[in-house]
Amino acid sequence: MEEVSVRTLTVTEKENGLTLKDMLRGRGVSRRLLTKLKLCGGITLDGDAVRVTVTVCTGQKVQLCEPEQSCPDPNPELKVPVLYEDSDVIVFDKPANMPVHESINHRGDTLANAFAQRCKGMTFRAVNRLDRDTAGCVCVAKTRFAANALQGSISKVYMGLIPPTKLSGGRVCAPIARERESVILRCVRADGKFAATCWQVTERRDDCALVKFILETGRTHQIRVHMAHIGLPLIGDELYGGDCTKRKGQALMCGEITFVSPENGRLVTVQTKQLL
Repeated sequence: MEEVSVRTLTVTEKENGLTLKDMLRGRGVSRRLLTKLKLCGGITLDGDAVRVTVTVCTGQKVQLCEPEQSCPDPNPELKVPVLYEDSDVIVFDKPANMPVHESINHRGDTLANAFAQRCKGMTFRAVNRLDRDTAGCVCVAKTRFAANALQGSISKVYMGLIPPTKLSGGRVCAPIARERESVILRCVRADGKFAATCWQVTERRDDCALVKFILETGRTHQIRVHMAHIGLPLIGDELYGGDCTKRKGQALMCGEITFVSPENGRLVTVQTKQLL
């Protein structure tokens, strides 16, 4: 039997008099999804099928129904802490050495499999993605509607360990490109894409420094590439020249995420419980 995602929206006073199309676009429904819903008859207003050009009134109920995509196999042995959950969103505290998505080399041992166990029948939609060895907050939307609403609206704070330094922080603005001979490796190169990283030392330790990172852009391996570029590669980051004598895998985590809940419009801030 095909799984169906159903979401009910109530027209607010602010939305009174809008067309159904404009109301849904304002709620984060993309043009692509809107077209898909129209084609499958997945939009009703107070229980009746309508055109999206109809005008909506305060208090009316809009129901969106969409067939779900296939989901990965659940794995009951995976125990990943949950930091926050509501009807639209779940935030996991992903451990290091766990991929977010399944791949050829990773089947059944990913965050997607943990999600499938907890949220049976739902499609896995990670709104922010972390490298396998990067720990911390991963926000997963339970529906396509929530994923559209959250896309590009999540702010993140990362934490990492770098070698001891007298510097207190700074801003690295250097273009990032794919290393020509590598599928994975990135580098700073003049013809790369614009990238900017702000960093600040928050704690000095005997053999390293704890740093807070805020990204102005979201390039692959951005923090790792930029810190290596200024001579302060992340501890444990073998790929970019970090010291691996005491740690294997980059000392990096998504320490905090903030987003507006699609469920109630409230600002939600979630912090990892892991420490570096």
